[in-house]
Amino acid sequence: MADTRTTDILIAGAGPVGLSAAAELCRHGVHCRLVDRLPARLPYAKAVGIQPRTLEIWDRMGLARAVLETAVPIRGQIVFVNGRERARIDLTLPPEVPYGFAALPQYETERLLEEYVAGLGTIIERGTALLSFTQDPDGVTVRLRTASGAEEEIRVGHLIGCDGAHSTVREGLGLTFEGGAFTEEYMLADVEADWDLPHGFGVRSSHVADDGSTDDLLVCIPLPGRGRYRMSMLVPPELSTAGAAREPGRGGEAAHGPEGGDRTPELSHIQAVVDRLSPRPAVVSDLRWSSVFRISHRIVDRYGDGRVFVAGDAAHIHPPTGAQSMNTGIQDACNLAWKLALVVRGEAGSELLTTYDAERRPAGEEVVGRTVRHATHGVETDPDDPRTVLLREAQLLVGYRDGPLAAGSYGPAGAPQPGDRAPDCAGLTVPVATYPLRLLDVLRGRTGHVLLLYATDLADLTESACTTGLRTVAVLAQETALTARDALPVPGYRDTAGEFARLYRPVGSTGFLVRPDGHLAARFPLTDTAAALADCRKALSAPGDAALG
Repeated sequence: MADTRTTDILIAGAGPVGLSAAAELCRHGVHCRLVDRLPARLPYAKAVGIQPRTLEIWDRMGLARAVLETAVPIRGQIVFVNGRERARIDLTLPPEVPYGFAALPQYETERLLEEYVAGLGTIIERGTALLSFTQDPDGVTVRLRTASGAEEEIRVGHLIGCDGAHSTVREGLGLTFEGGAFTEEYMLADVEADWDLPHGFGVRSSHVADDGSTDDLLVCIPLPGRGRYRMSMLVPPELSTAGAAREPGRGGEAAHGPEGGDRTPELSHIQAVVDRLSPRPAVVSDLRWSSVFRISHRIVDRYGDGRVFVAGDAAHIHPPTGAQSMNTGIQDACNLAWKLALVVRGEAGSELLTTYDAERRPAGEEVVGRTVRHATHGVETDPDDPRTVLLREAQLLVGYRDGPLAAGSYGPAGAPQPGDRAPDCAGLTVPVATYPLRLLDVLRGRTGHVLLLYATDLADLTESACTTGLRTVAVLAQETALTARDALPVPGYRDTAGEFARLYRPVGSTGFLVRPDGHLAARFPLTDTAAALADCRKALSAPGDAALG
């Protein structure tokens, strides 16, 4: 048995979720190994929807610009029923939200993340499969089969399973994966269409029978490239699995990769559906790949056990409605990574890792339940108002107010509270810059917790509030002058547009502690800074002088 720990953390699976976990760990200075059983990245446009919240996370990492240069905007969806336009949905978010909806093929998402982690010193070990593992109080012993076929036994501190719906890590932990599968089967195809529909709009075209049931369906999501779409549709009888149980493969929005043999959809299968349902006469061409799949919905009974955890499709799978799957998995990875980093560096106790399940499993349950309802009854039947539905689909309402790390509330009703997403805002200025900044600009590249001190008076920025050992930034109220002569004890920005005050709703001079994953850890009067941070360290099982990096 191996008795030497060769790395702090092993990540099994190098899809978008595993790569995101590696990226966050590396950013926080924690060494990890990243293995994937596949010899190369798959060229399939499975998960394509990028939510605004994911772009915020990538902005914090410094990855957003590369994504924006590659992705295409999703401006809305046009709904056709029986050949007639029934609705045109504009995906318009509040002006303070910095990013809109986007589409990017999964292979491009993986490429950008792979290049990012490589720049941080982590290379994917391709063709390396995780065979088994055992854990004890001091670590995890893992057996791997490398690309050469040789078996390797290593000792690691923690193991993260990002290895998809057929997860070896989940099975090794003995986690349940309860749920079911829809009876309908679908095809996916990455094709080019020559129609003249508005740029940036998806298409949902269906045929409704006399009894009100939908008996034919075509959904098209724009992709980068002229006239390029990922199309999904009901499978024809000749390609049906005739009831065989099927589940989604790694990293996709409930989709397998291409199938072999005569079950692989051909261009003629796609064209036949387009001929029936396309709102405009169209010819499809340049089929890059195709797939047959059945939608499943499952979730584990817990997201980890001891030193071993699961994330993404290894923990939850659900209908592709709203493009929630990959984005939910990326949030899993970021939630877990910063907590693991604190524990590995000795800045928090191992008890902190139990909060991963406590925060993320309720989020996963909500997504599974919601996407099943939307897939069954339609998004339009959601009882919430359209604005709330849109913000939830953008994953901007994910929060942990009821979680174990959320300190007590403070401030007026409707103000962001501990556990909520920390809103972005515009209009922050400094004397040297001739243009305003966003809060995301201020936070970009920073690791660990960041303490935001909102001050209505410079005198409120006392030494006790500014010398906490945390990365600290002052935000001065709109009416507070900030000149080049002011010698602030910490970096300072003026809330010139009043956006910070409008969105955060401080009560006088107020402190806000922002977690590494962009959620609020605490809000408190500046006079209570020391006590509030002590409470946060206690919640993290951190030493009293921990830097909360």
